[in-house]
Amino acid sequence: MADTKQQYDEVIALCRDLYIKKMADYGPSWRISRPQTITDQIFINAKRIRTIQINGEAKVADDIYSEYIGIVNYGVIGLIQLEKGFSDTIDMTRDEAIALYDKYIAETKALMVNKNTDYGEAWRDMRPSSYADFILTKVERTKSIEDQNGKTLVSEGIAANYQDMINYAVFALIRHNEGTE
Repeated sequence: MADTKQQYDEVIALCRDLYIKKMADYGPSWRISRPQTITDQIFINAKRIRTIQINGEAKVADDIYSEYIGIVNYGVIGLIQLEKGFSDTIDMTRDEAIALYDKYIAETKALMVNKNTDYGEAWRDMRPSSYADFILTKVERTKSIEDQNGKTLVSEGIAANYQDMINYAVFALIRHNEGTE
């Protein structure tokens, strides 16, 4: 498990670096987006990954690796939007947005560690193409919960689904770095 934790941190460092660079370019402009919009953005990223996997080629420069980084970062943004709600203005500083990123990544990593212990690192034996499918499934679940105004009878809520999307994307990035994608 120590190896997984280290690999997780290495991947997150890359994701966080891009998040910070985009904040330098745009600031937290995503504050105006409703959580449903963030869910749709993750859908777009995951759908593109799956389409590239099926077709075997990409027509746009961003590769699958970049799309998974986008899923990690949009997943965190989704968690922030769930906590803070959306705004009609950019009402958060870059430093606040980075602190919230770190908070949600720490919580999401803790969830991964617990699940990884229970499931015996099953993600390492999955087909790499399954990560996109699982993320798309989590997106559809999230959309259904959003359409029900966040109410569920027995299922995990939206935040748990965002965390799972982040973790599946991190697993895909780790597998890519290992050359086993």
